[in-house]
Amino acid sequence: MPTPRNKVPNQLGRASVQIFAVNDRMNQTLIKNLDSNAWRAKPPGNTRTIAAIFTHVHSVRCKWVRLTAPHLKVPRQLNRAECTPEQARTVLAQSAVRCQEMLAEALGADGRIRTFLRDGWARPWPAGIEMLCYMLAHEAHHRGQVCLLAHQLGFRLRNQVISEMWSWEKLWKDCGYARGPGCDS
Repeated sequence: MPTPRNKVPNQLGRASVQIFAVNDRMNQTLIKNLDSNAWRAKPPGNTRTIAAIFTHVHSVRCKWVRLTAPHLKVPRQLNRAECTPEQARTVLAQSAVRCQEMLAEALGADGRIRTFLRDGWARPWPAGIEMLCYMLAHEAHHRGQVCLLAHQLGFRLRNQVISEMWSWEKLWKDCGYARGPGCDS
């Protein structure tokens, strides 16, 4: 699915779009490299499965778009009890593009989006860099949760996968931003 690469007229807007694309690439890498048995493995206690965690990430993205940018089309929801890793990767890519479009409109020069609504119960925030930081913190929290849960369930990720998720220059290039972080590509 295409991302709003060069359509954003200022550096903050473009960087935000790129950063969220790289964030989603990390999620895609994680799902792609998880042992297939980890996806639905039942953790001890009252803990979500890995499938449920990624379903939640997608649902929250859709909620941000629905509340903050209702003019953008929201991707279909996933059923956490039935979705496959491939289905999750597909809809996560779609919701990532919608989030990128929302960020471009919020942090781009035209400022079409003026407030960020992270939830129906939460007070709206002015659209700003805090919006991107909140979104990234939410996703990073759940990525860490998935990595830890996979390890605890006996499906440890290979060191190469962990390294790949931290190789920002490669992730940036994989997203089509040839010049990498900090460059106005």
